[in-house]
Amino acid sequence: MFIYQLTIIVTTSWEFAASLRDAKPKFDSAGVTLVVIGVGTPENARTMAERLPFSKEVLYADPGREAYKALDFYYGVGRTFFNPASAKVLGRFDTIRTALKDYTIDATPKDRSSVLQQGGLLVFKGTQLLFSRKDEGTGDHASLDDVLKIVS
Repeated sequence: MFIYQLTIIVTTSWEFAASLRDAKPKFDSAGVTLVVIGVGTPENARTMAERLPFSKEVLYADPGREAYKALDFYYGVGRTFFNPASAKVLGRFDTIRTALKDYTIDATPKDRSSVLQQGGLLVFKGTQLLFSRKDEGTGDHASLDDVLKIVS
C-alpha cells in the first residue's frame, strides 16, 4: 500500500485552512498524510491552530518563506490584488466570513508583506509527485474534491 502525502503550502488563508480542517477526516480515511506549511512563526501557527481550530500536528511554520521561494510560488502586489484569479474569492463571501469569525491579527506574521505570498498544493505518492498547483492569486486554491479523487 502506498502512502499519499498531501502537502499544502498556504499563506495566512484562514478560509482555506478551515476547508482543510473540514476535509481532514476524508483525507485520513483515504490514507493521506496532510502537511500544511504556513507563512509565519511557530507562535503564529499555534495561534491559528487554537483560534480556527486547526490540527497542530500537521501545521508547520515557515517564517522566511523558504519553501515558497524554493518552489517559486507567486509573490507580490500584482498577484495578490490585481490578478483575475483573485476575483474568485469574491464569490465565497459566506465561507470567508465563517472562517474569519475567530480570526486574530496575532496569527498574521509581523512582516505584513507576507500576505502577498501565494501558496499552492502538492500531492506525493511516496517520493513521486502526482500533482502540483500554484495558486495564481488570493483565494485561488485547488479543489479539495479534485485532490481527493487523485488519491482515491
